[in-house]
Amino acid sequence: MLLCGHAVAAALPEIPPPDIAAPAWVLMDHDSGQILAERNADKPLAPASLTKLMTAYVLFGKLKAGTLKLDDRIDISQQAWNAKGARLFLRPGSSVRAEDLLKGLTVLSANDAAIALAERVAGSEKNFVIEMNAAARALGLGHTVFMNATGHDEKGHGSTARDLARLAAALIREFPEYYSWFSLKEFSDGRITQYNHNALLWRDLTVDGVKTGQTRSAGFCLIASARRDGMRLIAVVLGARDENARVEAGQRLLDHGFRRFETRLLYAADIPAVRTRVWRGDQSTIPLGAGRNLYLTLPRGWHEKLHARVTVRESLNAPVQQGQAVGTIALDLDREPLAEYPLVALKQVGEGNLFQRTIDKIQLWLQ
Repeated sequence: MLLCGHAVAAALPEIPPPDIAAPAWVLMDHDSGQILAERNADKPLAPASLTKLMTAYVLFGKLKAGTLKLDDRIDISQQAWNAKGARLFLRPGSSVRAEDLLKGLTVLSANDAAIALAERVAGSEKNFVIEMNAAARALGLGHTVFMNATGHDEKGHGSTARDLARLAAALIREFPEYYSWFSLKEFSDGRITQYNHNALLWRDLTVDGVKTGQTRSAGFCLIASARRDGMRLIAVVLGARDENARVEAGQRLLDHGFRRFETRLLYAADIPAVRTRVWRGDQSTIPLGAGRNLYLTLPRGWHEKLHARVTVRESLNAPVQQGQAVGTIALDLDREPLAEYPLVALKQVGEGNLFQRTIDKIQLWLQ
C-alpha cells in the first residue's frame, strides 16, 4: 500500500488482495489517493472507452469556463455520423443540444456524441485530442497518451490502471454536478432509449459510476466508484476476458476495500492544527495546519495506533505568506514513522510597524 508517494511502514499488517481475473487493476481511495491494492498498475494498455473519462473531463471544463453551454445546439458532421460502435445514431446535418450529447457520452458511451462535441469545442477531433493530452499532463498522468476521443484501438493510444484511477478521482472531485450523469441507468433522446453498460449500477446500489469499455485490443475494461459510510473507493480493471469477469473483478475490489480498510479525515483544510508566535508582524500569532483536507486510509482498527507530531520552525518571523511551509506534520503508527507532510500558514501575517518590530526585537534579545 502506498501513502502519498511513500511506502507505508512495515508495521502495517500484510493484507492479501482478492483474486482478480484481469492482467491489470487498481483499487484506490478517492479522498486519500492511496493505492490499496494493485497489479501491473503502471503497465500501459489500451483503455477502450475508458478514454471518454478524459473526453468528459475536458468538456466539463468547457462547461465550467462558460465556453460550452448545456443549451448550445451542436451540429452533427459526417465524421460524427460515420462513428462506429456505441452511438446515438445522429443524422448528419442535424443539430442536438449539448446536454443530450453529454449524457449520451457519459451514459451510453456514444462515439458520435464524443466526436460532435470534440468538433464543437476544438474545431476538430484532432485538435481536441491535443487538449486531452494537455489535461493528462496537467494531472500528472505520466503513462497516458490519447490518439482519439472515443477510445478506438489506435497505435500509441494507451493508459494505465493507476492513471485512470487518478483521472476518475479528478473528475469526481472537480465536477460533482456532472459526475452524477454516470449513475444514470438509461438515457433517451426522444427517439430511442438505451441503457448504461455498467452492470454494477444494478448489482451494487452503492456504485454511482463511472465507465466501461471494450475493444479487440483492450478486452473488457471497467472503472467503478462506490461510496459507503462516507468512504469512496475507485476500482479500475483492464483487459478482463469478458463482461462477467470485469463485473466480478470490480465488485471484488470494492468489497475488499470497504471490508478491510477505513479512511479518516485527519486535518481539515481550514482548521488550525496549532497556533504559534510570529515575530515582527502585524499580528502576534498565526494559525498553522495542513492547508488541505488531509485524509489517511489504514487497515480497519489501525487508526487508534496513529499519533501525530506537529513541529514548527523556530523563530517564525513576518512576513509570512498564506500557504508558506513553516514546519512539519509527522505521523507515527504503532511508534514507527509513517509519513510526513508540510505544516503551512493558514493566513497571511504582514510585517509589523516600527514600534511592533522594535518591541519584538527586544523580546527576542532577552530570550
